Amino acid sequence: MKSPHTTELARALVKFFQEYLPKQKGGSAHTVRSYRDALVLLLQFTARDTRRGIERLQIADLNAERIKRFLNFLEVERHNSIATRNARLAAIHVFARYLVNGRPECLNTLQSVIGIEFKRGGQIAPIEYLETDEIDALLRSIDRSRPDGQRDYALFALMFNTGARVQEVLDLRRSDLRLDPPCQVRLRGKGNKVRQCPIWPATAQVLNEYLDRRPSAPDNPGGTPLFNNARGRPLTRFGVRYLLRKYVAAGSYAAASMHDKRIHPHSIRHSTAVCLLKSGVDFATISQWLGHANLNTTMRYARADIDLKRQALLQVFPEVLAPPPGGRLRIDGTELIGWLRAL
Repeated sequence: MKSPHTTELARALVKFFQEYLPKQKGGSAHTVRSYRDALVLLLQFTARDTRRGIERLQIADLNAERIKRFLNFLEVERHNSIATRNARLAAIHVFARYLVNGRPECLNTLQSVIGIEFKRGGQIAPIEYLETDEIDALLRSIDRSRPDGQRDYALFALMFNTGARVQEVLDLRRSDLRLDPPCQVRLRGKGNKVRQCPIWPATAQVLNEYLDRRPSAPDNPGGTPLFNNARGRPLTRFGVRYLLRKYVAAGSYAAASMHDKRIHPHSIRHSTAVCLLKSGVDFATISQWLGHANLNTTMRYARADIDLKRQALLQVFPEVLAPPPGGRLRIDGTELIGWLRAL
């Protein structure tokens, strides 16, 4: 029997996330979380915009004009990129199409929402990552004498080692780790794809020390979540973001260059990729390491780092770009034409 206090929108949201997305559409856990985050932000914005509680919102409140204001709010106030804005809109489109099927009386409102176009153009935001000295400063800022510090050090050491997505690390159980040589971890990525990632001996030692001090469930030790919060619940992405901000702020005293960077949990993944590239690891290996769907995703890291750009230029034009012993390279018109033709 339906509760008289439950709105049509609330019932639709429950069925959307419990039945439609995971069962009918076959959405992965990552997709469900992404859609959830988008719709939670939308509901919070709509509640403020209508000055009503979320529990009192109706489907008609999700009209096109309000959705457009929400998208503008994401860009202007939350400083989201165009890509993030479009990802939120994609989730809203899917939910609107789901609503259309069973609620023809809302057809006009929902069609207007589905008709909102994705935003094109704009500059691609630069990839933010940490250099080696900044990673070192961040890890050194963690107080490992405290139990929460031991957890945080193990968490970020594992993230820097594997370049895993934050949710991939938070989903880990003890049974996913192999801490005897060859040390490795089993990660579950997008589309429920499983990959094995090597662990450095130093990381394995950190994890061993952390697990030795942490009790496991007696009935199912292998199924114990690897990282919990202070209340014993699994750590969340928001918790990781909070911890990262705290340690970036603390580490900035030793590495002032971190002050001007917008570092978030995914930046750790970027940092691992750039470090691997600088170490000479080939793109195909890095792509497998990070669980990328194709090499094009991995190639963007080559465009992110200025040192890699310099190395690439020197490999292609070693003699032309190298300055002469006497100082700056000077060329006249004839030499310039020859240089251009040589390209």
